[in-house]
Amino acid sequence: MSSKRQRKKLGGEHLQRVIDLCKSVEERGLDPFTVDVDDIITVVRKYFPEWELPRELCLDAEAIHHLASVIKLQSEWVKHRSTSFYTDPFLLEEKIRKLSKEKLARLFLEAWHPIIELEQISPHSLAEALKYWQSLLPISERWLKTGYLEMETGATTREELIKLKIVAEKAFSEELEVFWKELKQKVDGEGKIQYWDFVGADTYPETIRRAYMTSFLVTYGYATLEVHQLEEEIFIKPFEKPKSMLGKKQMISIPVSISFEEWMRWKEAQG
Repeated sequence: MSSKRQRKKLGGEHLQRVIDLCKSVEERGLDPFTVDVDDIITVVRKYFPEWELPRELCLDAEAIHHLASVIKLQSEWVKHRSTSFYTDPFLLEEKIRKLSKEKLARLFLEAWHPIIELEQISPHSLAEALKYWQSLLPISERWLKTGYLEMETGATTREELIKLKIVAEKAFSEELEVFWKELKQKVDGEGKIQYWDFVGADTYPETIRRAYMTSFLVTYGYATLEVHQLEEEIFIKPFEKPKSMLGKKQMISIPVSISFEEWMRWKEAQG
């Protein structure tokens, strides 16, 4: 009897340590993979036949509950690493090793932004400044009150407001629906399309507008982005029906560069 009591006491202490370990991972944001799930399951299975009282079974259930929370954190950690722009240091090192010296130097120059510059005034700049001041009107003339033109108030039409870009021709929701239908037509059974092939346009301002609309397609649940980080490719995949994002926590944000240089490279690749 004494031996059984000791086993129960030892088992209870083990379960309490399991609970404390799992809680520290949950509450302090520690690495969830520091918890050896297989080892803990072995401990729980070992002492489970000893439990008889309700408080003992409750302690066992609490340990299982916190262990399940840690397993969920491990799953979310893996999902985050596979869906975001996280790059494993090993993969990054391998990619750098495969680059030629010329390619590496070119990438360095593109990313290099010196923070030191030399500014000085030249004789030509002095001459231009003197010419500017000599051409200014006297202060007495510059400080004269300028008159203003009174205009009568009147009515305007919706067409004039649209022309002045004060009122949109279409409601934003209608424009988003049209854009979504265009995406589904371009995919045409393939399931997805490369991001730049969809947002790219003949002009840079139109490309910016299409990228802006695409961001709302993803935010409002009309489509999703699929990132292949090793190949450095991004695909956009439309949903058949919009998925409501209300009440759902935004897990990740994916930044996509739409610079003028990126657009020019895309145009050249299109031929």
